[in-house]
Order: sequence, then C-alpha cells, then structure tokens
Amino acid sequence: MDIVVRGKNVDVSPRLRKLAREKLTKISRFTHDAGRVEVDFSELRNRRVAANQVCDVVVHLKRNFVKAHAAASEPAAALDLVIDKVEHQVARIKEKRVTRSHAGRRHRGPTDAVSAVPPEVVSDGEDEEERLAGRIVKTKRFTMKPMGPEEAALQMEVLGHDFFLFTNAENGHAAVIYRRRDGNLGLIETIG
Repeated sequence: MDIVVRGKNVDVSPRLRKLAREKLTKISRFTHDAGRVEVDFSELRNRRVAANQVCDVVVHLKRNFVKAHAAASEPAAALDLVIDKVEHQVARIKEKRVTRSHAGRRHRGPTDAVSAVPPEVVSDGEDEEERLAGRIVKTKRFTMKPMGPEEAALQMEVLGHDFFLFTNAENGHAAVIYRRRDGNLGLIETIG
C-alpha cells in the first residue's frame, strides 16, 4: 500500500507523517486491495472556526475509492477522526462484497422453492443493490413562507443548521442555502 502524506499550505512535521503512515496501514485489516492512500493536511484561515486543522484522506481501492474529511483543533486529532470514518466506510464496502459473493449460498437448501428463498426476496422483489442502499428513517414536513436569500441565511444561523431549504420570494422556486467549508455561504436554486 502506497501512502502519500501532503500538506496544503502547511508544513507537515516528520512526526505527523510517521503517525499518519502507521495509522493508515491498519486499513489493510479491512481490505487487501488498497493500492494508494492520499492524506492531505490543511489549515482553515478563519479565526471564528476553532476546528481549523483539516485532514482529507482518499483510499483508492480496486473498483472504487473512499474519501473522508475531518476537522479538529490539532492535526493529530483530525487524523484520528478521519481514520475512524475511513475504517467505517472500508468495512461497509467489505461487508457488501461478502454479502454479494455469498448470495448464491443463501438460496441452496431444501427443494421447496418458498423455503429456499429468504422471505424478503419473496415479498418485495427488489434487487440486492437497492436493498443495501440507505433508507429514509425520518421525514419532516413544514410550511414555508417565501423569503429572500438573506432572510434564509438568518434563519439558518438561528436554527444552527448547515443548510436551509426555502422558497425564493424573488422567483418562487425552491432553493437551498448552505455553509461551505471555508465559512462562506452557497446558494442552490432550481430553475423552470
């Protein structure tokens, strides 16, 4: 496994490089096909953000890649947070691969077709990919009054959220205002 440690506009100490390499070699417990791992350290230049040390990790696997991002007040703490995220994602990919590779074994058994097939396959007929995808676990419904982007930004700040969905009073279309990593705000608007 090739591990590349870089600093974007910051100097990465040899101690931090060694620590990153040691911790990222543990990913091999979850997968054997990790070819290249890129670790990027950077610092947010915003005085209002306490967690200004950022660590981004990209793990290149055979058929896909895993990308994670974390921020903390210290680079080593950000590294620990991002490694937890990467390990979780790589473990999920391994679990999906094992489930798919053993799918044929599930169907073997008694000659009775109904008892040989698990109940979820008989009842809903969705394929493996859809069954493993995320599920909606919570739904919120609320009424929206039309407002401008400035008022939506204020509402987002008051609620303490990272994004806010609203109806733009200027054009009547749905829009989302969100907080970017650099501390500024972004706006996504629908057209048509």
